[in-house]
Amino acid sequence: MKQINCFIAFKDALHAQKTVENLSKSELVNKIYLITDKNNETTLPCCEIIQTDSFSSSLTIQKIAEKSDTQFSLIYTKHTTLKLGQYALERFYNIANSTGAGLVYSDYYQIANGVRSNLPLIDYQEGSLRDDFNFGSLLFYNSGKLKKAAAETTDNYQFAGLYNLRLKVSQQAELLHINEYLYSEVEFDTRKSGEKLFDYVDPKNRDAQIEMEIACTDHLKKIGGYLAPVFKNIEFNESNFPVEASVIIPVHNRVKTLEDAIKSTLSQKTDFPFNLIIVDNHSTDGTSEIIEKHAKADSRLIHIIPESIDLGIGGCWNTGADSPLCGKFAVQLDSDDIYKDENTLQTIVNAFYEQNCAMVIGSYTTTNFAMETIAPGLIDHKEWTTENGRNNALRINGLGAPRAFYTPVLRNIKVPNTSYGEDYALGLAISREYQIGRIYDSIYLCRRWDDNSDASLDVVKMNGHNLYKDKIRTIELKARKRLSLTPEKEMD
Repeated sequence: MKQINCFIAFKDALHAQKTVENLSKSELVNKIYLITDKNNETTLPCCEIIQTDSFSSSLTIQKIAEKSDTQFSLIYTKHTTLKLGQYALERFYNIANSTGAGLVYSDYYQIANGVRSNLPLIDYQEGSLRDDFNFGSLLFYNSGKLKKAAAETTDNYQFAGLYNLRLKVSQQAELLHINEYLYSEVEFDTRKSGEKLFDYVDPKNRDAQIEMEIACTDHLKKIGGYLAPVFKNIEFNESNFPVEASVIIPVHNRVKTLEDAIKSTLSQKTDFPFNLIIVDNHSTDGTSEIIEKHAKADSRLIHIIPESIDLGIGGCWNTGADSPLCGKFAVQLDSDDIYKDENTLQTIVNAFYEQNCAMVIGSYTTTNFAMETIAPGLIDHKEWTTENGRNNALRINGLGAPRAFYTPVLRNIKVPNTSYGEDYALGLAISREYQIGRIYDSIYLCRRWDDNSDASLDVVKMNGHNLYKDKIRTIELKARKRLSLTPEKEMD
């Protein structure tokens, strides 16, 4: 019956003791190991100590693999008390044993500030490559597949050990989600969704992100989803455009901020003609009147109200790009943001020609509503490189801003008619064949305020967003894997 060895992140004896007591109640548990650093000399009866450098390192995974001499290995990644639900381990065991899954994970109850709430998770997909995918803190691995993954790991990761483990296990078997609440855990990170948004580009996490990129790139090469840095050349010779560039602003009910965006655009100084296309998605708060006022004063502003009433942000972008008044380059400006100065548009258009790219992504500075800089400040996405940017793009959750497109490519690919992830989907699709140019100086001020669409999302909304982006990655990964197939294989 003793089919499970348990491995617990160990820092606090009080919390660990309760976790050990909860695990020991099951007849399935064989041994319990406490994983700690070399400075912690605390021990608990009936437990063995595994001393290592850090819980997330590949050395730790190797040591776990050495001790994984039962059919399954349970890894608990938090230092706080784990409370199991009724026959939870039996449920994990039965499902893992009957399905042959490489990893099984479940929904759980989250306890934050003394309040217990449901924390439903989402199903893992082939494209769930982001390193912040939430499996919860209880990871139930098939030991044989864990040991094989550890044996195949040659890189010495300090941060990406657990991430690399699940990628390598996913190459062997399914990562299976149980839609049941099987345990409770304590959560101390109670920040709003909008405050967590930029963790992956925080400079203090740079070393970890480099390791995650290495692990993901290795995974893509193993499964046939890696793209070498070879891109289509662009001649930029299409000339049937009324202007060189169009700034496109999709908007719905942004009476508080849109005027700033309009003034920021019309004050741009360029050596080419440009216009501003505002796609007004049936605003009702006075936004339309603001647009009309400025359109009467400046003929460069084109006010479009779509016939359709079912458009998301992506659909509004298609409407603007398809307009015969759209220029050779279509440049993004959100309705609550502004360009940093009067040279932004010129800088973006120059980048297309200098870098021979179908899309340009700049850098931006985060501000409060009053346009005062707030943390994290500059978001430059310097993790993007010409050699590996489009591969690493499958791991991260966003590509940056402002975004601009060579209009013929944009019109050909189209933007998904959604209001979340549409820009990410477009960027991935473009990067499959074309170079994406980068500007690493801040050229854009991005307001962070309560009306941002991602400022404070509940778990259901967050799950919906994450599920969609994972689906985007899955679709893109499948497309890239097809590129690596020979015609003979593809016919099979």
